[in-house]
Amino acid sequence: MVGGGTYPNPGEISLAHNGVLFLDELPEFKRTVLEVMRQPMEERIVTISRAKISVEYPASFMLVAAMNPCPCGYYNHPEKECSCAPGIVQRYLNKISGPLLDRIDIHVEVVPVPFRELSEERVGEKSDVVRKRVIAARKIQEERFAESKGVYSNAQMSSKQLRQICRLDETGATLLKNAMEKLSLSARAYDRILKVARTIADLDASEKISPEHIAEAIQYRSLDRENWGG
Repeated sequence: MVGGGTYPNPGEISLAHNGVLFLDELPEFKRTVLEVMRQPMEERIVTISRAKISVEYPASFMLVAAMNPCPCGYYNHPEKECSCAPGIVQRYLNKISGPLLDRIDIHVEVVPVPFRELSEERVGEKSDVVRKRVIAARKIQEERFAESKGVYSNAQMSSKQLRQICRLDETGATLLKNAMEKLSLSARAYDRILKVARTIADLDASEKISPEHIAEAIQYRSLDRENWGG
């Protein structure tokens, strides 16, 4: 689904320019269909090649996807037991390839909220306050990439810009190194973590990326953890 409307058939994904592509029940799409998205997610273009011609179309979009942790939906549930047979969870998760996951900046596991917490009265941060912080962060990025053609946000940074802009202190570098080794992360995941950390720092109005920003960015890689689908 792109921005609204009806759900497409799994083989009929449309890529919007500067839009949002939402895929519900991600593992239910054919793997071959999902793998086709790797190029546009990385390069923000779709290339169609034929015998005598090659055409490129812009495809700068935000991908949002949702999925259950397993076919029955209760894997890692704090109260209910998963009824999936041994190996089923891993096969289910393996429908999403590692290279595709590498290209997704943030993985968040959403666990059920107990009733006692739902019934509690909490004073959370208001949406207009969050909105102002997001606008301020986007303004920072707009100024940062003012001289970079076609780059408007941290997610679009090149490898060269990444090394210049996302510098870490010794503590932050060590923290990221340990996470890379423990989770066996790829070079692409390393870049994604740095970009997310830079964005977290921007939201915090911080000129430098602190170890706290790195730690938060690492936490947004849920599907890289060893206990997922093991």
